[in-house]
Amino acid sequence: MTAHLHLAGTDDIDRLLPMVAAYHAFERIDTTPDHRCAALAPLLAGSPHGAVWFIGPRRSPVGYVVVTFGWSIEFGGLDGSVDELFIREAVRGRGMGSEALRALIATLADSGLRALHLEVEEDNAVARRFYARLGFSPRDRYQLMSWVAPGAA
Repeated sequence: MTAHLHLAGTDDIDRLLPMVAAYHAFERIDTTPDHRCAALAPLLAGSPHGAVWFIGPRRSPVGYVVVTFGWSIEFGGLDGSVDELFIREAVRGRGMGSEALRALIATLADSGLRALHLEVEEDNAVARRFYARLGFSPRDRYQLMSWVAPGAA
């Protein structure tokens, strides 16, 4: 099955929100519908800080991926983070996530992206193998640390 990517826009919020809610429930991320809507709105409106792509057919996507952008002196320019990647449970394991990430990485690299990062739970061996097959690897000597604004999460 081909994992077509379609850039999501403001008109897609109603199609996107149920998938984001399902992903957050799966990952035990405690957010409200209002929080999710407010966080997605700028990305769907064309913010330079990130973008949302639907995976699969435009009319009935099977998932989505969110990439946010930053700048890295170490990597020499534009870098990004896969903030969320979700494939509906009924179609997982068919290669659509792999295909979508490969296509997205190629497109972003052609646009100047120097590095792409992501988080994965240490005890999630399935996800770690999935991302390793796509070329992601842990960075020796580094551990992600976060400061979170009160009320942000």
